[in-house]
Amino acid sequence: MAQAQLIEDDAPTSAPGVTTGGVAATLRLEGGAALAASVIAYQAVGGDWRVFALLFLVPDISMVGYLFNRRAGAFLYNLGHSYLAPAVLALAAYLVDAPNLFPVALIWSAHIGFDRMLGYGLKYSAGFGVTHLGLKSRAAQG
Repeated sequence: MAQAQLIEDDAPTSAPGVTTGGVAATLRLEGGAALAASVIAYQAVGGDWRVFALLFLVPDISMVGYLFNRRAGAFLYNLGHSYLAPAVLALAAYLVDAPNLFPVALIWSAHIGFDRMLGYGLKYSAGFGVTHLGLKSRAAQG
């Protein structure tokens, strides 16, 4: 239920759930750690760096929802930028014995970590810049 609320609820700029200060900094550092761990794991499994470069920005296609409206944009963006999705892909790769999918999950996780490190968190439908990591631009105001 909490995940559904995070994906769908509007969050005014002063609402609980929009972090600031040291908590926001810690979450951004965690994003950097996730990026580093994903890149190290990708190297360890022998991932092809050309594939990494080709797929690294693919999760940003999820921003296409913003062409429809802010609610659809936030929903699709959050689907593509939650660690749950690459975790499910990695688990599926293991369960169906498809090891070629595991590096894709690591690339996806690296992308999410990179975004979080830069302060691009999960979106509220109040605006692209209203994220769980705080306000990320003038877009947050409208």
